[in-house]
Amino acid sequence: MDSLVSMRVFCLVAELKSFVTAAERLRISPAMASKHVMQLEKRLGTRLLNRTSRRVSLSESGTLYFEQARQMLDSLDEVEAAVSNATVVPHGTLRLTAPVWMANAMFAGVLADYQACYPEVRLDVDLSGRLVNLVEEGFDLALRATAAPDEALIARPITNIPFYMVAAPAYFKRVGRPQGLADIAGHALLHYALYPGESFSFEGERGPEAIKLNPVLRSGNETLLHMAALQGMGLAFLPKWLVTADIAAGRLEHVMPEKIIFTGKLFAVYPSRKYLSAKVRTFIDFVAADKRMK
Repeated sequence: MDSLVSMRVFCLVAELKSFVTAAERLRISPAMASKHVMQLEKRLGTRLLNRTSRRVSLSESGTLYFEQARQMLDSLDEVEAAVSNATVVPHGTLRLTAPVWMANAMFAGVLADYQACYPEVRLDVDLSGRLVNLVEEGFDLALRATAAPDEALIARPITNIPFYMVAAPAYFKRVGRPQGLADIAGHALLHYALYPGESFSFEGERGPEAIKLNPVLRSGNETLLHMAALQGMGLAFLPKWLVTADIAAGRLEHVMPEKIIFTGKLFAVYPSRKYLSAKVRTFIDFVAADKRMK
């Protein structure tokens, strides 16, 4: 039995979590699909899949083997396509991690349009907010807002992201509305946990001014900071995509936009591999070209 074919069968079963559905895709019988996986397990000397009457799941060994095998098969498809001048149709599961604040209608629209263009790609999106290890955890791609991408990975700039200092009208009604940079000092801050300090440097009339704020809430979850800002707890630095609708509706106010300016950069980050899979390449190109991301 062809080991490469068995590997492809196993990967599809693992992605779809079903022998029957994988067999239908491959136009073979479920019994033959099961035989391929059992042959692979016998050769490796370990169980790759846990099987019950209702579901199929990866074992610990299967998880490790699946991630490595999937990357190898993607690379092989790319090499064969390059040699034969053929086009590889993006397919399979694209595992993506991105910041919490990308859980918004705009980005959901981008994902929907991408999947409509490439229906053979299934999207598995992690928005937990943690900094994942792409290689060890089997992610294909990360979208990261950072000034210094990991040098061990490939990072392609996608777009600039303005961050606005915002607060609810109720907050200003309670404490007063600042008229200048110096007036912001000591104000309540909804502090993003990954930002290292409580002081911020802004360009004042006499050059850079360091302003120290009072952190009343600290969290690595931007959604919580957003909700807290809407409740009038204090000032927050939040990405434009997350607060534009709130500012337009009057739920939040953009604080001194002409003076408080902070722009981050969004990168597509992926493991350094010579042959980038079609699903990753097309997704990066699609997101980079989408006008909503500008």
